[in-house]
Amino acid sequence: MTTCLVVLAIAVLLVGGWGGGRTPAAAVERTQSTLTPLPTGTPAPVVVAQVPAGTPLPLKLPIASGAITAIGYHAARGLALRPYGHRVNEGALTRLWHRVFGGNTRGLRFFQLAGGAGSATAELDVGAAPGTDVYAPLDGTIESITPLIVNGKTFGVRLDIRSDVAPAVVVSISHLRIDPALSVGSTLTASVSRIGQVLALSPVEEQALSRYTPDAGDHVAITTRYDAASLAS
Repeated sequence: MTTCLVVLAIAVLLVGGWGGGRTPAAAVERTQSTLTPLPTGTPAPVVVAQVPAGTPLPLKLPIASGAITAIGYHAARGLALRPYGHRVNEGALTRLWHRVFGGNTRGLRFFQLAGGAGSATAELDVGAAPGTDVYAPLDGTIESITPLIVNGKTFGVRLDIRSDVAPAVVVSISHLRIDPALSVGSTLTASVSRIGQVLALSPVEEQALSRYTPDAGDHVAITTRYDAASLAS
């Protein structure tokens, strides 16, 4: 009987305390509520991608370059973004072509990530440690602030920004703990307006960016959509 109790106790410790599973959502929420700010200064106004729909709309780095762990794109619903810079993990034939005939190897380095459905470059993921300051990637006005739900739990928000340059385009930023000073109607300036901090979602969702970063791949996610209908209403 004593032996059985000892075995049972060890099993409980392995599963409940020392297991390799994901951190419970409640624990992640506690971590998010006490994020330590990682001030990095405002990012340089460097264009990371462009929205080609209608009036071309450049998107600027939302995080200071020194704090970025990696930049990646993957398939998602929304407008296809045109990346600036060069893809690091391109195919062998493409690499050979560039080696022989030359090609674009300057500027920002980005990775093409697996997963998702839709255009291969519809979501831009900019990696950084949780707590890192995030800034507006465009000039615009906050149109909505929506809770981000993962496995039935709320983890930060999705911030929708309507562009000043191309009013029919709405840019959404998620995996974000929003700056409490912001609200619907707040005006934002690219590379100047702080909109929040990077949230740690890696304990509850595997991050595709982690394959190319030294950490768990936490990041802010940016998507865009064409929303001319709301302007006409």
